[in-house]
Amino acid sequence: MLRNGLEPWHLLIVAIVVIVLFGSKKLPDTARALGKSMRILKSEAKAMKDESPAAAPAQTVVEPTEVGKGAAAS
Repeated sequence: MLRNGLEPWHLLIVAIVVIVLFGSKKLPDTARALGKSMRILKSEAKAMKDESPAAAPAQTVVEPTEVGKGAAAS
């Protein structure tokens, strides 16, 4: 039944329905707002990605000490 998925004429019908529902005057404003939202989302995601390694605590390496040799002699 859904073997072919979305074909070009499906997208054309969807575009016509969107234009009829929202009108041609609102579509540029909606597209502009969507683009602005996507830019904000992208910049915030990049900021979080850049911030992640800096916010993580630095790993410290603790070397084991010899127990028994120095303490037993005292």
